[in-house]
Amino acid sequence: MKAYELGLYEKAMPSALTWKEKLTAAKEAGFDYVEMSIDATEEKISRVDMGQEEKFSLIRDMYDCNIPVRTMCVSALTKYSLGNPDDKVACRGVEIAEKSIQMASDIGVRVVMIPGYDVYYEPSDESTKKRYLANLKKVVAFAEKVGVQLGLETMENDFMNTVEKAMKYVVLCRSNYLKIYPDIGNITNAAKLYKMDVLEDLQLGEGNIISMHLKETFPGKFREVPYGEGQVDFEAAIRKAWEMGVRRYVAEFWYMGQQNWREELKKAYDKMSTILNQQEGIL
Repeated sequence: MKAYELGLYEKAMPSALTWKEKLTAAKEAGFDYVEMSIDATEEKISRVDMGQEEKFSLIRDMYDCNIPVRTMCVSALTKYSLGNPDDKVACRGVEIAEKSIQMASDIGVRVVMIPGYDVYYEPSDESTKKRYLANLKKVVAFAEKVGVQLGLETMENDFMNTVEKAMKYVVLCRSNYLKIYPDIGNITNAAKLYKMDVLEDLQLGEGNIISMHLKETFPGKFREVPYGEGQVDFEAAIRKAWEMGVRRYVAEFWYMGQQNWREELKKAYDKMSTILNQQEGIL
């Protein structure tokens, strides 16, 4: 039995597919689970109000396809940022986060990713950071009650683009239910910007890294970069994470209309699983 699990970001597949089709495609490519996206579109946000029968249907699909949805990415907190100066917007962000956590509990999701944005479209300042922390603590308290782990993702913004910055909020919240979910692509870009060492930054999260996004980037470009066309040293990053006990990873890339998207899933799985299998051989 493998010592790790490798998940697939939902948006690597066409959005028009049914859940059963997405789960089947991920399984056929070799992945161990799927990461659900609750993005900033109202269509995806509506998932947090999923009814009981719809949840049962999704759970049945997981069992039928023999692959679960195990993590959830709540990127709707760009539009409804927790530190937003508009109280109505920030409160809606808290509501979406809490409903996402409840749904996660209902369908068996283990980790809910919270993006490291105090604000996304608005200017960041001390007041937005203070509001972010206050609302993050509310979300964390709800996760503690429900029993779902949260992971702060390192993003592309100056607010939280390194593990070091994410650790500040982990320490301030003082909860066993708040950890870090680093995006190695975003950290790599930050390392170039700040002239820092990617692996030294990862090390600062030892004992607090719950999973890791395996995403390709290059300076100034944070998404939709095909594997092998960026600057991320996946082998070094995975080796360091493995040394720190991280055993859960998600291949994060995007479907961009290509006809051969199923082949792209398999290529991504083969690339990342090969590196992970090398680490397992070290044990």
